[in-house]
Amino acid sequence: METVKAAIVGLGRIASLLEDDKRREKPCTHAGAIAANPNCTLVGGCDINEERRNLFSERWGVPVYEETAEMIRLQNPQILVIATHPDSHYFYCRLAADFKLPLVICEKPLADKLSAARKIAALAAEGLTIITNHERRYSADYIKAKEILASKRLGQLQSVRAALYMGKNKRLLDVLWHDGTHLIDAIMFLTGGSLKHRRRFGAKLDSSAGTAWLEGELTGLSSTPVPVLIEIGAGRDHLVFEMEFSCSQGRQRIGNGLFEVWESAECPYAEKFRSLELKDEKANRRFVEGPTGYFANMIADAVSCVREQGRQPVSSAADGLKVIKYLHTIKSWR
Repeated sequence: METVKAAIVGLGRIASLLEDDKRREKPCTHAGAIAANPNCTLVGGCDINEERRNLFSERWGVPVYEETAEMIRLQNPQILVIATHPDSHYFYCRLAADFKLPLVICEKPLADKLSAARKIAALAAEGLTIITNHERRYSADYIKAKEILASKRLGQLQSVRAALYMGKNKRLLDVLWHDGTHLIDAIMFLTGGSLKHRRRFGAKLDSSAGTAWLEGELTGLSSTPVPVLIEIGAGRDHLVFEMEFSCSQGRQRIGNGLFEVWESAECPYAEKFRSLELKDEKANRRFVEGPTGYFANMIADAVSCVREQGRQPVSSAADGLKVIKYLHTIKSWR
């Protein structure tokens, strides 16, 4: 069987450059994942920046282009990876649809505004398969966490807390739109619910200091919505990306470098009480230390969608649209 041909527009960090990060699990970029997949072939790259084009061509040994339409005409890819700024995502999705390409992988966020995200989702409804790169949906530790929550091993979900810090000086609104998209999507992916925003308090989102709190709820899980509290913080010299799912008989914690399952047990400190015990410590460590396959699994999903007519991707345009709808409801930016 012939390999599936893939090309990339936007040759920056997530497309290729992050492969130089020695501490990241590999592959950690689109080009790296395509090159590592025996069923996929990288056939070209496109960027308006000449230096990036040269770096990409030297590293991956493929032709590079300044115009995406020219690359598509000459290379005829079956997958177009869109790794450009969010305000251009609809343009390239529309271009892929016009060329009748089978599939697009679109970086998150799906778009920079709700109207553009809706147009992209409409292209998917018209026949263009679109994967939104919410990469944690493909990661082994998140898949395992989803299975644990769904099994009701920890009982009924009662509440969700999440925290996101991305350094000292980033504007909270930018953190929310850039990395918060992963956090928001992960909450919905792990629970199967739809996240609704209710109110914001704390720091203003156009600030680069302090902490903002987003209060909301998950619907669609039971007759009673599940409360959710998301913390977006600046002023820290460290990165934090984590979620805690509190259940009636335990809790699940997951995030960057974090995988914990706590179960209810007889309290060792007081009679007639129960407390939480950390379970399966070896399994917990395995799911954060071993390879998760987060990029490799995403490309494998894309290849399968090209080859299997009617297959729906694990992370769709509809999933990406849900995140943008949530962000759009947060009216009090200032």
